[in-house]
Amino acid sequence: MDLFSLAGKTVAITGASSGFGHHFAGVLAAAGANVALGARRTEKIDKRVEELREQGASVSGFSLDVTDVESARAFLDSAQQQYGQVDILINNAGVESGAKTFLMIDEDDWDYVMNTNLKAAWQLSKLYTQANAALGCSGNIINIASITAYRTIKGQFPYAVSKAALVKATEIMALEAAKFGIRVNALAPGYILTDVSRVLLESERSGEFVKGIPMRRYGEFKDLDGPLLLLASDSSRYMTGSVIVVDGGHICSEL
Repeated sequence: MDLFSLAGKTVAITGASSGFGHHFAGVLAAAGANVALGARRTEKIDKRVEELREQGASVSGFSLDVTDVESARAFLDSAQQQYGQVDILINNAGVESGAKTFLMIDEDDWDYVMNTNLKAAWQLSKLYTQANAALGCSGNIINIASITAYRTIKGQFPYAVSKAALVKATEIMALEAAKFGIRVNALAPGYILTDVSRVLLESERSGEFVKGIPMRRYGEFKDLDGPLLLLASDSSRYMTGSVIVVDGGHICSEL
């Protein structure tokens, strides 16, 4: 018995054109899931779909602007029409406004980050819960948070605020969606090496950053595979309102 099998299940994932979402799509497909990839950059989605289909995966790509509620609705509807019930929704889409303090950002910076990282996750979760409840189906929502929800770092405003709020939203949604048979959990990665983060994490300040991590290394995409599959699979069927932190011990280290 494969505890992390997703055979026969359908996953809809946002922000799937790059970074975590790009990687997660492959992990979920390899576990047997039908995967609906959504993002604004459709050319990158199409390329990822082609790559995964060549590996024998059941995947489809859709245009998605998570800040547009009608686009979000169309994405979930398209995934359902393609595969039937959407068993798992992964709210992965996220942006930041750069290394800015609260005095440096303007209203546009605030709205850009909050609308993508927080408001969109709420709207998609609401649409998903309403659709599954109407069908009488259970469900599973996974929000991609961050250790910045717990670890206070200068220059992470408003990104850290959005992720802290997403953690609390996860807990409240878990409480309120349980009666519909829908679980809501979150995954909070630490410093993971991505195309974007490498610029900073592998800079001359790398030694300074890695000293704050007890395991003395940055995370890699594959370090998230097990926790992701735990939350996505039935192995976590009695988990809701939980946040799994994957950070090499960063949040429990000394300042």
